[in-house]
Amino acid sequence: MSWQNVLILFCVLTFFAGCKSDKRDDLPDVSGISPVKLTIRRFEQDLFKMDTNKLAEELPFLKSKYGEFASIYFDNILGATSKEVAPEGEVAFVKGFMTHPAVRQLYDTCQVLYPELPKESIQQLEEAFRYYKYYFPQRKVPTLTTFISEYSIGNFVYANDDLAIGLDFFLGEKYPYLNFNPDNPNFSQYLTRTFNKEHIAVKTLWPLVTDIVGAAPAGETLLDHMIHNGKKMYLLDHLLPFTADTAKMEVSSSQWKWLNENENNIWAYFLQQNLLYNTEWQKIRKFVEYSPNSPGMPAEAPGRTGDWLGWQIIKAYMEQNPETPLKELFRLTDSQTILKRARYKPKL
Repeated sequence: MSWQNVLILFCVLTFFAGCKSDKRDDLPDVSGISPVKLTIRRFEQDLFKMDTNKLAEELPFLKSKYGEFASIYFDNILGATSKEVAPEGEVAFVKGFMTHPAVRQLYDTCQVLYPELPKESIQQLEEAFRYYKYYFPQRKVPTLTTFISEYSIGNFVYANDDLAIGLDFFLGEKYPYLNFNPDNPNFSQYLTRTFNKEHIAVKTLWPLVTDIVGAAPAGETLLDHMIHNGKKMYLLDHLLPFTADTAKMEVSSSQWKWLNENENNIWAYFLQQNLLYNTEWQKIRKFVEYSPNSPGMPAEAPGRTGDWLGWQIIKAYMEQNPETPLKELFRLTDSQTILKRARYKPKL
């Protein structure tokens, strides 16, 4: 069946459907929660300030200052303590990394663009952590640590909810990432389009959101992935209520418009193609993973249409069950029960 015919099928399936309100949940009152002042550590600055002729003496002090982050960085990201990766030893390997022309150029570029983190990003994150303290009062506000890794890894969470920001993934859409590795799919245009300061807050929070909700769904069906990722989008939305939805979903304004205008078509397509309960990862992954498109849908459709629809289902669930605390929502694992209790009806 063609995409154009999906709408006809949808009309049959939802003939008796009512209209669903677009109004989002009211924001909680956080006036009683003290404003957040973030602790931001510039690891890459401290790293490159070291005297390469005195690394044996200075490296232990850097490691002591940054604790677990330094262990992750030198052991896992750089592999500087591995005999296979660095047979010449850690000090020699780190010196080679610091003095490599391409790495030096990358560091200099990051310092030109980010002598400090953008005020807008800091404001977004401080606002997000105020809501974070409201929803999760037992958790501490994370410390932020910036670094560069020559494009090895972007943002991640470590230790007790602390967050790391890989600045080399925020150099702007026009930065020549492909010069470093022309065959690296991580430098595809649909991904590098969001490698900018406007997405720092979203990408920084995403690993924390994933850690709270869980890294993987309880089941393997498309619906399981949709509901699980929908929870993550719902939490991100509540931590960044004033951030543009396009930034949170990491889509263009035209793609966001398409999603909102085709909610019913997307839902009907999943039903017609028997995709909701499909467990073939290669067949369903582009609907719930970063991807340039969603298979079978028009060219205007971005990837992750399933994630977006899962977000709408979770919103519907919380509208129908407003007494559900966020922590309880994240503990719910039966996607079919969530869908049923959501009484989800796509926008007509």
